Amino acid sequence: MKNQTESLEHASVRQYCKAVRVPTIGANNWSGGLLATRHLIGLGHRRIAIISGPADVLCSRARVAGFRSAHEEAGLPVDASLARYGNFHVGGGDEHATSLLALDDRPTAIFAGSDMQAIGVYRAARRLGLDIPGDLSVIGYDNLPVAEWIGPALTTVNQPLRDMAGTATRMLLDLARGAEPPTTRIDFVTELVVRESTAPPPGR
Repeated sequence: MKNQTESLEHASVRQYCKAVRVPTIGANNWSGGLLATRHLIGLGHRRIAIISGPADVLCSRARVAGFRSAHEEAGLPVDASLARYGNFHVGGGDEHATSLLALDDRPTAIFAGSDMQAIGVYRAARRLGLDIPGDLSVIGYDNLPVAEWIGPALTTVNQPLRDMAGTATRMLLDLARGAEPPTTRIDFVTELVVRESTAPPPGR
């Protein structure tokens, strides 16, 4: 299963690179989606929703692909009604979370495609009187400083944004000097930062 998962990851990266025509810096969004969803499944969640970014943005689709791969890896079906595309902003997270939490069989966990959307999920949950993580686990994406400040502190997927910015700057300077970049795509490793917003689902 590990080899199959790694093959899926490599295929995702290759497809991503083919879609990019200029030198770019990014993070492995497929892996980030996989790590976040694996964590929730490992805690015992089976009704897991995702609010990703815009459907026409490659990183959004890659995170959803990782979400789906984690379900497939665990032998779990993916409920299409729990997959939403948002806008990476607080308002979008609030709107989609409100809709998801109104379902008769509501999710016990929501993976938000950005930390700002996760804040929107917090807002919706609190308006509905739900405790995080007692009633609802939440994971964000980006590991912005705000992830540590909000209560409970947000479990999130870390993107090394400072390293990415530094590498992008060096690449731009090389291009300005007329040097050919060694590659047109550099993907940084993502990692899950576990804090206080995730726990086993109610009743476990």
